Amino acid sequence: MKQKRNSLYIFSITLVAAIGGLLFGYDTAVISGAEASIRIYFIDSLGLGSLAHGATISSALIGCIIGGFLSGYFASKFGRKNSLMVAAILFIVSALGASYPEFLFFTKGEPTISLLLAFNVYRIIGGIGVGLASAICPMYIGEIAPADIRGRLVSFNQFMIIFGMLVVYFVNWGIANGQTLEWINDVGWRYMFASGAIPALLFGILLLFVPETPRYLVIQNQDDKALAILTKINNSPSEAKSILSEIKQTINMNVSSEKLFAYGKLVIVVGVLLSVFQQFVGINVALYYAPHIFESMGAAKDASMLQAIVMGLVNVIFTVVAIVTVDRWGRKPLLITGSVGMAIGMFGVAGLAFSNIIGISTLVFIIIYTASFMMSWGPICWVLISEIFPNKIRGQAVAIAVAAQWAANYLISSTYPMMMEYSGGLTYGFYGLMSVLSAVFVWKLVPETKGKTLEEMETAWGKSA
Repeated sequence: MKQKRNSLYIFSITLVAAIGGLLFGYDTAVISGAEASIRIYFIDSLGLGSLAHGATISSALIGCIIGGFLSGYFASKFGRKNSLMVAAILFIVSALGASYPEFLFFTKGEPTISLLLAFNVYRIIGGIGVGLASAICPMYIGEIAPADIRGRLVSFNQFMIIFGMLVVYFVNWGIANGQTLEWINDVGWRYMFASGAIPALLFGILLLFVPETPRYLVIQNQDDKALAILTKINNSPSEAKSILSEIKQTINMNVSSEKLFAYGKLVIVVGVLLSVFQQFVGINVALYYAPHIFESMGAAKDASMLQAIVMGLVNVIFTVVAIVTVDRWGRKPLLITGSVGMAIGMFGVAGLAFSNIIGISTLVFIIIYTASFMMSWGPICWVLISEIFPNKIRGQAVAIAVAAQWAANYLISSTYPMMMEYSGGLTYGFYGLMSVLSAVFVWKLVPETKGKTLEEMETAWGKSA
C-alpha cells in the first residue's frame, strides 16, 4: 500500500496546514525585534513602568491561552479546515492592526493609554489565532496522515514553527539594517508587525484548496466525502474503505462525545503534563530572551542578534533530526534522550552562573540544551498531542492540553526576569530539574504510539478506561 499512496497530495495538504505553524512561530517571535521600539514608543513616552512593559510584550500569550481553550469548540463545531481559516483571518487583522493601531480612532505619533490598549488588543487577537493554529494544525495533519508517517508529518509542523521564528529574525534584521534608531522606533517596528500579513494571506488562500479531515467528516455523517478523501490519499479504494470502517467503528462506540473523561482521566492527565513539561523545561526563555541572554553575557546588540540567528539555525537543523527519526526510533526514546540532553545543558549553564563564568562555554551549553529540545520535546510533544486522544474527545482534549501549554508558557516567560534577579544559577537549575522530571514522566506514563493508527490508540485507552 505504501507504494500506491499519493505522497504528493499528502505532502501538499500537510505543507498548507503547516503554514499555520509558520505563522505561529512568526507571530510569537516578531516581538523580539520590535520590543525595544515598543518600549520607547509606548512605555517610556507614557511614563509607565516595567509591569506595563512586561504585560505589553507578553499580551499575545493571553490570546494564545484563549485560542487554545476555544480550539476544541471551533474544531468540533466548524471543522478543522474552517477553524484554520478563522486563524488566518485573525493573523491578518492582528498584523495590520498592531502595525498601525492608530487606524480610525487615534492620531499617529501621539501615544496614549487608549492607543496602548488598542495595540494590546490587536496582539491578543493574533494570540487567539496562534492558540487556534497551535492546536488545530497538528490535529489536522494527524487526522490526514497515514499511521506509518504521521510522526514525520506532524513534526514538520514544528519545523515550520521554528522556521517561522528564523524567518522573522531575518525580516526584523533586514528592516532595521542600515536604518537610524529614530526611524526604527517610529516606523520600523510597524513594518515588522505588518510583514506577518503576507504569509497569513497566503495561508488563507491556500486553505481554500485543501479538504476537511476524513475523521471529522465521519463524525458529521459525511461518509461519502470522507471515503473520497481517503481514496485520494491512499490511491486504493479497498484501503480507503478499510480505514473508513475502522474510523466508523470507533466513532460509533458507545461513548458519549460530551464526556471528556469517557476514556478515563489518565489520557487527559498525560496530554496536559506533556504540554506543561514542554514549557517548564524553560525553552521559551531561551527563545524569547535569546538576544537579552547573549547581551547579559557581554555581547553587543548586533552580536546578540547574530547569535540569536545562530540559535535559530541550530533549532531548524535539530528539528529536521526529529522529523527523520520520529517514525524510526519512536516517540519515547526521542523524548527521554532529549530530556537528558536538556538537563545536561541547563545544569551546565547553572554551574557556570554560580561560578560567575560567562563566555563561549555558556553558549555551548545553551546550544546543547536547545538542540536536545528541538530533536525531542519541540516536535514530539505536538505529535503525541495530535494522536493520543480518542476521536470523539480529540477536539476537547487537545484544547485543554494546548491551553495548559500556553498558560505554562506565560507562567515561565513572565517569571524568568524575577527569578533571574534572585539567582541565575537557581533559575537554570530549576529548568534542569524539570528536564529530569520530564524524562521520568515519559518513562512511566507516556505510551508509545509509533506506527499505530489513531483508532488503535483509541481502543487502547478504551480498554484502560
